Amino acid sequence: MTHPFLDLAPLSAAHFASIEDRVARLLDTAQDVVIMQGEALLPLEGAIRATAGPGTTALNVITGPYGQTFGDWLRDCGATVIDLAVPFHTAVTAAQIRAAFTEHPEIDFVSLVHAEAATGNTNPVAEIGAAVREQGALFYLDAVASVGAEPVLPDAWGVDLCVIGAQKAMGGPAGVSAVSVSERAWARMAANPRAPRRSYLSLLDWKERWVDGGRTALLHAPAQLEMLALEACVERIEAEGPKTVMARHASAAAATRAGTVALGGGLEPYVYEARDAAPVATTLRTPSGVPASDLVARALAADPTLPLAAGGGALAAEMIRVNHYGPAAAPGTVRGALTALGAALAERGLPVDLPAALHAADAAWR
Repeated sequence: MTHPFLDLAPLSAAHFASIEDRVARLLDTAQDVVIMQGEALLPLEGAIRATAGPGTTALNVITGPYGQTFGDWLRDCGATVIDLAVPFHTAVTAAQIRAAFTEHPEIDFVSLVHAEAATGNTNPVAEIGAAVREQGALFYLDAVASVGAEPVLPDAWGVDLCVIGAQKAMGGPAGVSAVSVSERAWARMAANPRAPRRSYLSLLDWKERWVDGGRTALLHAPAQLEMLALEACVERIEAEGPKTVMARHASAAAATRAGTVALGGGLEPYVYEARDAAPVATTLRTPSGVPASDLVARALAADPTLPLAAGGGALAAEMIRVNHYGPAAAPGTVRGALTALGAALAERGLPVDLPAALHAADAAWR
């Protein structure tokens, strides 16, 4: 039996390195880029465990569930953690970061999620990066959801550890991820006796055996299909143009937001201000007494292909997420989601104006 996914020629070290180079160009970074052979949680956890320890004082910004996870990892590493939590319907500001530094001048590590797809907000990383540089702290950024949907510029923003994944705006698989690493971050890892070594979590293993070795011999057999899929993602973004891809995502967010407001029925954007809303996904607040999970189930019964989901955990009661990323960052996705949600609201006897919603969405598409 033959199949396009079987009997492939081995992925060479040179080919692997060339994909890393293309990811580096996408991020416009001169830092080392290491592609990790697993979902983005692998480099996200590995980077924290490599650079944080008992002597670390970390400012952990929480604008959604991933920020909460990072705080757990930091504490597990023995770091002193100062959580800066803001409501999930908004974004953190550079002024709040500076205020935390003033109160805790010992902070030497900052962890932040760029865009929280789970809550639909995005944070102003360029402004925050300037504040972090003033402090001289190491800056760790989760850009898994944002890459491809909005600019991600580790060098320009002073990000020392920038983790990305292929599965959202890049439109690729979940089984491969990457991290850009500054020289400061490598030095922090080398000085950390608790940094993972001889471990699948270890970034230092990649540094010493791959980067320092001239990228001629891989540590282990690569996840070949995922690597080829990541390469295809980058090729597609290059062909369409990164600015065009990001414009599609911004238009999808603007159209979803405008259409929701015009739809009525008590549905409204979860993130209050448009400037704080992520282009990768739009979150919506359901009317009082209408469980989000029930509304999503009704909408998906009409069209199971729609990228709709209820919020996770307690948010399942009040939040709907429209995942308009990758190929789904398109007018048809927005119109389909509005149509299905409008029908689900109407089934409950709530007044909706679908023609107005579709008109508003079309008008907002830039």
